[in-house]
Amino acid sequence: MGNKQEELEATIQQDGYDLVAITETWWDSSHDWHAVMDGYRLFRKDRPTRRGGGVALYVREQQECIELCLGADEKRVESLWFRIKGQSHMGDDIVGVYYRPPDQEEEVDEAFYRQLQAASQSQALVLMGDFNHPDINWEDHTTRQVQSRRFLQSIDDNFLNQVVEEPTRKGALLDRVLTNKEGMVEDVKVGCRLCCSDHEMGEFMILRGGSRAISRIKTLDFRRAKFGLFNELLGGIPWATVLEGRGVQECWSLFKHYFLHAQERCILLRKKSSKGGRRPAWMNKELLAELRWKRKVHRIWKEGQAA
Repeated sequence: MGNKQEELEATIQQDGYDLVAITETWWDSSHDWHAVMDGYRLFRKDRPTRRGGGVALYVREQQECIELCLGADEKRVESLWFRIKGQSHMGDDIVGVYYRPPDQEEEVDEAFYRQLQAASQSQALVLMGDFNHPDINWEDHTTRQVQSRRFLQSIDDNFLNQVVEEPTRKGALLDRVLTNKEGMVEDVKVGCRLCCSDHEMGEFMILRGGSRAISRIKTLDFRRAKFGLFNELLGGIPWATVLEGRGVQECWSLFKHYFLHAQERCILLRKKSSKGGRRPAWMNKELLAELRWKRKVHRIWKEGQAA
């Protein structure tokens, strides 16, 4: 994630998603503290042996979920699986996130297909991720690559449908959403990127019981925000004194506390609307450039401390 983390958090808090899946996080133990997000539980699986890869899932705290282990021998597969608790008159959903490196070995592919077969036994499955099979022609369901043919065979064997229709990276359809229940996934949208990412973001709705639920999610209403008061509240804090002698994580926690307190006083909540883009209106190019610059300075400072 790197320099995309601030924009990701702002986007999630703005749109109030229940689930947020991420592939290629590139996280390790050094990212433990700033990967956490208020109002969400974070589940992650980092790549243990080399840089890159990794998957993560943010789950809104109100959602009841249980992490699943689909096979003791599947540790090399970069995937996470969860059972999301349904309402009393509805069944539970199985949700998964998966990343397949372009150079993944066939034996790891087969380990993933065993996971997929186990997950497909549920009545309602949604699997999202970057599968890295750019050679597949989804119009006629064909490919020339052996590993891609094996992927298509696994989809057919488990009666899965692929619901993403638009390219997600440089004209290729790499990121997909698979489901075993018709009508479960709707309103699939592809568009917008985080910072310098070369992948488009995907957004969709998971429907339960065959009908669209009325959303009770509330989001920040920036149109009626009191930015003047917001600036006064944060500008009036003697930051040099407050942060003096504290470590990086403690400084961040204090700043976040004051920021959220000011936000609560100055920015009202409203019911979430499905209209409009996924990036907040106030997230302009200048602000993104400022966020990237501060992130770079912070990284250089940390490297200097480590040296």
